[in-house]
Amino acid sequence: MIYRLLALNIDGTLLDSAGKLHKTTREAISYVRQKGVIVTLVTSRNFASAKKVARVLKLNELFVSHHGAYISTPAGNAEFIKRINEDVTYEIVRFLEGLQCQIRLVHEKFSLANKLHLNNNLLAKAIFTSGDPLTYSHQFTADLSDSLVDTPVAPPKIEAYFETEQELQDAKQAIKTTFSEVETVDNTGLKLDIVPAGVSKLSGLLYICDRLGVSPKEVVAIGDGLDDIPFIEAAGLGVAMGNASYEVKRAADWVTRSENEHGVAYMVKEHFRRQHPIAFLKKMNIIKK
Repeated sequence: MIYRLLALNIDGTLLDSAGKLHKTTREAISYVRQKGVIVTLVTSRNFASAKKVARVLKLNELFVSHHGAYISTPAGNAEFIKRINEDVTYEIVRFLEGLQCQIRLVHEKFSLANKLHLNNNLLAKAIFTSGDPLTYSHQFTADLSDSLVDTPVAPPKIEAYFETEQELQDAKQAIKTTFSEVETVDNTGLKLDIVPAGVSKLSGLLYICDRLGVSPKEVVAIGDGLDDIPFIEAAGLGVAMGNASYEVKRAADWVTRSENEHGVAYMVKEHFRRQHPIAFLKKMNIIKK
């Protein structure tokens, strides 16, 4: 099979456990792009944070952020945006404020969070290790729902951080039952992502495939999280990182090395060194378009 698109998750995949993009990985991405393979990002990160990674890799094509709710080029030409509307956002915030959790509204230009302090301080860890550019503002307020009355927000994603697994599962079930306008996302840890109904990393990847005229079977998709499973399964070659859980590895066609062992670079060079450049394949009429 000839693969024309490489789709990559960011955290735990492109980046190592310290949040760094290793030179070996950058070189592997450059190598595969020189062969004419299109490279895109498929991430739950906000647009500003994902754009920073895209620019380091010198990518120009559409990429998926906010877990499929925001699809844009690194230059900021957004082609697809789906938001949780202002009224639903307010109602979800009101519901979450009745629980012991930190709430974060993740807009493409800023985040807005409550000041509630959890014992494990998960929100602070998430914010300060996310790699957001300095232009991405993190705002905090003592009463989030009151702030939304004065200044409504329609974010592409809402995040909630809990102290126990039981609290997270209870909130997840209640949101599923109460709010048909949104969906929850499977994660590891005590974080709950809430996105507009109908969007996912898979829907974002399929949107990009359609725009580029690439079949999902011509895609190599690499990820490590539970939320990566659908797009790994849909790809022609689904790859799990060595640091991924058993569930992710079971869903994949191939398992590469871990993020700290440069698993993306290893997979790219193991596979794509055997594939001729796309321009050559077109010249030989092996690829028709």
